[in-house]
Amino acid sequence: MKFEEEYQTFLKAHLQSRSGERLRRLQEGHNHAEKVFLKQVWWPLFYQLKYLHPEYEIEDYKDGKRYLDFAYIRPSMRICFEIDGYGPHLKNISRWQFSDNLERQNQLVIDGWAVIRFSFDQVKEKPRRCQQVVQQLIGRWLGDDLDQTSLSFLEKEVLRLVIRKGEDISPTEVEKYLKLSDKTVKKVLSQLVEKKMLIPASGTIRTRSYRLGDQVKGPV
Repeated sequence: MKFEEEYQTFLKAHLQSRSGERLRRLQEGHNHAEKVFLKQVWWPLFYQLKYLHPEYEIEDYKDGKRYLDFAYIRPSMRICFEIDGYGPHLKNISRWQFSDNLERQNQLVIDGWAVIRFSFDQVKEKPRRCQQVVQQLIGRWLGDDLDQTSLSFLEKEVLRLVIRKGEDISPTEVEKYLKLSDKTVKKVLSQLVEKKMLIPASGTIRTRSYRLGDQVKGPV
């Protein structure tokens, strides 16, 4: 599925599931900057928008409500992604508002959130650098388990890709993401199947997709 089609499906699903203030915030708060982040940073990494929640409502430390640009939520992991524009409201922010913003961010961290903030200029002009930050954070979440094995570099990268995706993966996706030849991908996938790190998920004569084997401890 191409980005625009997936994006419209993603946005429609969240709009339909909300009402009241949560719906209004999504309609008014999710704009061009957030879409550019998804298109230029997130999509090239994952080719899907699963586990992302736009304009996500949380309890404020002052017993109110606060909305995050994006929340990425999976078991044992909560990431807040904020896309900050540089406009008049930022230039004219008061000292009290500045301190309050810092305090709010500190509270998120105390509550167990990882907080990543990008300026809109970064997202627009340096998307690859933003992608690297996201990759580094997700990589830390996966832990060091794979690095403690005797797997080759390519085998580890394929497993990390499958773990990040959270579902079955095709050889074509591996080729596209890791920029490897068809021959190399087939070899690496076969090696991982032999080591019971991957299991064929579909296809009889020719395997069309793979899923994680029981020996791989990944986020579930």
